[in-house]
Amino acid sequence: MPLLGRHILSSEQFERGDLDQLFALADRLRPAARGLASCRVLEGAVLASLFFEPSTRTRLSFESAFAKLGGSVISTSSGDATSVSKGESLADTSRVVSGYSDVLVVRHPAEPALREFAGATRVPVINGGNGAGEHPTQALLDLYTLERECARLGTPLDGRRIALVGDLRHGRTVHSLVRLLSLYRDLTLVCVSPAALRMPADLLALCAARGHRVEETDRPDTGLRNADVVYATRLQRERLGGESPEYGEEFRITGALVDACCHEGTVLMHPLPRDTRPGAIDLDPDLDADPRLAVFRQTDGGVAVRMALFASVLGVAEEAVAALRPAGWYRPEQIGVQDAPFHRVRDLDGAGPEAAVR
Repeated sequence: MPLLGRHILSSEQFERGDLDQLFALADRLRPAARGLASCRVLEGAVLASLFFEPSTRTRLSFESAFAKLGGSVISTSSGDATSVSKGESLADTSRVVSGYSDVLVVRHPAEPALREFAGATRVPVINGGNGAGEHPTQALLDLYTLERECARLGTPLDGRRIALVGDLRHGRTVHSLVRLLSLYRDLTLVCVSPAALRMPADLLALCAARGHRVEETDRPDTGLRNADVVYATRLQRERLGGESPEYGEEFRITGALVDACCHEGTVLMHPLPRDTRPGAIDLDPDLDADPRLAVFRQTDGGVAVRMALFASVLGVAEEAVAALRPAGWYRPEQIGVQDAPFHRVRDLDGAGPEAAVR
């Protein structure tokens, strides 16, 4: 079990085989993630969820994943609510909280903070986002979603043309994703951003060294042309430090732009949150009814992937699958009124709800 007892701090630590094993486990645990099954394999275990930056999806999906495996959660959602505000070091906080829990999930605005936590703790630490550095579990769920979308379309992920759009300099999700994508074969990565927000050079060099084609452009109408995947990111205003990079209207990803540049099977992704306010330059809400939009399939898949990660790190992967039992509560077949027909449980899991747990 390659992930047993390990800290999960960076996408750099994964091999392609780790991804295959983790995603296969996520598929097997998906009925519990979707509310069709229950599992108590982590009953008695405690997750400490420490978020020193705001979060909705990451914090709640981690906590949901642990609870769906039968564990309990203790949490704080603000640095002001911890003794760090009184001058306590991160190392002291980590060592103390590790005495209360079996695994830590930490988000912090400072890039080095996660390694400080990991260096002081007695239990595994999982990175929930460290400044402008990385967000490895978001990249895992993004890649899991992308593999499933490619399988639905009958194409492999290898060989695809992937456009990465927006703030590529500060976007920790896209940094982690590029590291994982580099483990695949024969990709074309098109980095679409203003010059001041370009992808870090070391990540471009990593992809080129592993045999992928890398292109850069500041024109979305060019960069999105014939893309199989469009991964949009928002402008990370909280990390600009007073800078005001040019970020024009052309970076708004609208239905008209997608229709003009992309094809019927293009997959549209975004790590969220996206800015949906009128006039915002982001992935536009006019795409919400487009079946190519996969952002909510991304968020749904996050619980299954994080369940698989917890089960792997804590060494209960096979026990978790064996412990699945049919749920006795009501769950709708579709999540929302705008979901595409293939978003139904029947199509995602290959069978109706009655066959989700065998």
